[in-house]
Amino acid sequence: MKYVIRNIRTEETGLLEDFLYEAIFQKDKKNPVPRKAIFDPSLKIFFEAFGRKDDHCLIAEVDDKVVGAVWTRIFPDKNQGFAKMEETPELAISLYKPFRKKGIGKALMEQMLKLLDSEGYEKVALSVQKENPAIRLYERLSFEIVKELDEEYLMVYYFDKDPMNLKDKEVEASEDIDFIKAMQADL
Repeated sequence: MKYVIRNIRTEETGLLEDFLYEAIFQKDKKNPVPRKAIFDPSLKIFFEAFGRKDDHCLIAEVDDKVVGAVWTRIFPDKNQGFAKMEETPELAISLYKPFRKKGIGKALMEQMLKLLDSEGYEKVALSVQKENPAIRLYERLSFEIVKELDEEYLMVYYFDKDPMNLKDKEVEASEDIDFIKAMQADL
């Protein structure tokens, strides 16, 4: 499957509402979490007024349609978000169901890690439900579990350890991925 990873455009930031809902791990497929849950104050901060200085978002396109997104934010109030780590971007990622388990999520994550590393961040955090199979992807990408809660893990990727050799790795160029360098000017 051919796909393109690129920076989100300002007019596309409304898609983050949809992708935040897609990012919610649905434990009970017969009784999914209602869509209105994304407007809870603890969740809407992940998309509301997106485009601030430390906001970053890459999207994946297949046949000119956006099929996935990975984005990060630094919350000004350390009591916001799930990580509650000052100056640490919090990451969210999701893909529409037909595009999962095809390598697109991994490619999005790798490109976001390269972007954040180039911006000089020390670490990036994410929160994931313990039952979510995406944990395996995060562990393969060298995220570490730093805190265990009742139903979820807080995971962190540390750039100073450079576990993925980001500093030496060239951006992949193949017929399957065409990476367009993310530029803040697009936001």
